[in-house]
Amino acid sequence: MTDTTSRRFFLGAVTAAAAARVLGANDRINVAIVGLGGRGSSHLNIYSKMTEARVVGLCDVSQAALEKAQATLLRNTGAKAKEFTDMREAFANPEVEVVSIATPNHWHALAAIWAMQAGKDVYGEKPACYNIYEGQRMIQVAHETKRMMQVGSQHRSTPYKMRAMEALHGGLIGDIYLAKGLCFKRRASIGHADDEPTPLGVNWDLFLGPAPMRPFNRLRFVYNWHWFWDTGNGDIGNQGVHEIGLCRWGLGDPDMPQTAFAQGGKYAYTDDQETPNTLLASYNYGSREIVFEVRGLLTGGEGVPVARRPGPPAAGAVAPPASSPSPTTTAPIAGGAPLNIMIGNLFYGTTGWAAMSDGGFQAFKGESNELVMDERPEKGSDTTELHMQNFLAACRSRNSKELHDGINNAYLSASLCHLANISYRVGRKLTLESGPTFANDAEANKLLTREYRKPYVV
Repeated sequence: MTDTTSRRFFLGAVTAAAAARVLGANDRINVAIVGLGGRGSSHLNIYSKMTEARVVGLCDVSQAALEKAQATLLRNTGAKAKEFTDMREAFANPEVEVVSIATPNHWHALAAIWAMQAGKDVYGEKPACYNIYEGQRMIQVAHETKRMMQVGSQHRSTPYKMRAMEALHGGLIGDIYLAKGLCFKRRASIGHADDEPTPLGVNWDLFLGPAPMRPFNRLRFVYNWHWFWDTGNGDIGNQGVHEIGLCRWGLGDPDMPQTAFAQGGKYAYTDDQETPNTLLASYNYGSREIVFEVRGLLTGGEGVPVARRPGPPAAGAVAPPASSPSPTTTAPIAGGAPLNIMIGNLFYGTTGWAAMSDGGFQAFKGESNELVMDERPEKGSDTTELHMQNFLAACRSRNSKELHDGINNAYLSASLCHLANISYRVGRKLTLESGPTFANDAEANKLLTREYRKPYVV
């Protein structure tokens, strides 16, 4: 698309946005879905079955993906939607009221910014942004345009996790001093692939967008784009951002940490992947901290409770009563089946600890690990649908405070992923200043943003 054509699209879009109607409680909201791969297919299946929404636009750089999505939509609703290859055409369409973005990470910010500037509300997949600068720009545009923007961290709309967080914030395990996130998601080697001609029906220029132009390579296209710095953020920014968001939620959603440090590597495999498959990150908030760990190789889980007697008391401390469990008692505590966390969270407080995963939530107190709360997922509920319902309700009310994870907060969760990756890439601990910037570290500050390929500039 030329710059002149782009301006024409956006002039039309702004005009349409200025005349946009106020949505009524019984109106269906017209949605365009941008990015129709694995996650985008989930968006399509959910929106096309919701009474609150109508899918009127489908956008992807792959003609095959568009055809597959149209078949799904026809099967679910009996109707088809308008097709777009260039997302700017979808944003300029006056029929579209909401945009749901499921592109690769490097497109999240620019797609959302363009959509909001065209007068559309936005549901965007996690991570909120590809880098820290982009998140700040997204917040600025959302405020300027008064658009709703929800990020797809659906755990924020998961009922048992909401109940668990309410209990944690109410002092269930005392004051939480450590939140730990685990991403022990098994990842196989991606191998090696040579560059090749771009397949018919794929607009490779639009796929790369803000990223540098490179020859087509199948490993940089479907899903495996996560493992290349041009387009992805590794597993900490893929699966891990969910658990980092939960860590922050457990601590009351703090702002930026004082320091951040990460170390690890890409171990075991010799392949084309660039991002680490093993990473350990820590974030210091003064009197508390967040620790996050990625392990894509073979591993066990964490978080199974055992009853143990504490070690010798410190000088002046009161010794535990004689009836306390002996030091050799290590059997799992009675109660619900213990959660062996592979992907999830552990919270440590002054009077106990808790474990959370998609399998449930358990909290334990005291030296004996007394089970004090055991919550399990509700059967039959789709948490992404609940999160989208929350978003659409806020689109009607025009109250951004109703969003369960709006861009202002989701940007901070994504930023922790980016801080870890920056620390890993420069090989040292980062000390944050306001902005944020890094004290006396030009190399790290350069990684707060990127060089954008024109005309795809944030």
